[in-house]
Amino acid sequence: MNTLLAAGLIAVCATASSPALAQFNQVPSPLALSAGAVSEAPTAQEYRRDAAKRVYESFPMHIHRGKLPPLMYAITITEADIDASGRVTEVRMVREPAAAKEVGPWVLALLRKTQFPAPVRLERVTYREIWLVDKTGKFQVDTLTEGQR
Repeated sequence: MNTLLAAGLIAVCATASSPALAQFNQVPSPLALSAGAVSEAPTAQEYRRDAAKRVYESFPMHIHRGKLPPLMYAITITEADIDASGRVTEVRMVREPAAAKEVGPWVLALLRKTQFPAPVRLERVTYREIWLVDKTGKFQVDTLTEGQR
């Protein structure tokens, strides 16, 4: 009887975690946004807000609306080098998620797919961001976070 109960618990746990893992196996396509977006930000810190808004515009179905849950599935820090036209030239993981290793490559792929606003007052810029990701694949970035419950 104990073996049957243990097998049932394992099956329930595996089923509960499968949707979260499956979510990170597929990188969503960004919405088709109008080309030619620009940022007049004079510094990388000010450009960060414009870049974060563009991420939200590109992936609206993956944005966690409202306050985040008390425990996040993954937290990661990234850097994306962006050229004068707003294209991503390189992405880096500055801090990997502690346990949810599948989230890091997923976030990097989102960054690579985003067409950022052209930093017209900067030749190029590095967009550094903290990603707060829940187990469903919805996220907020630190720049635009609505806080945590």
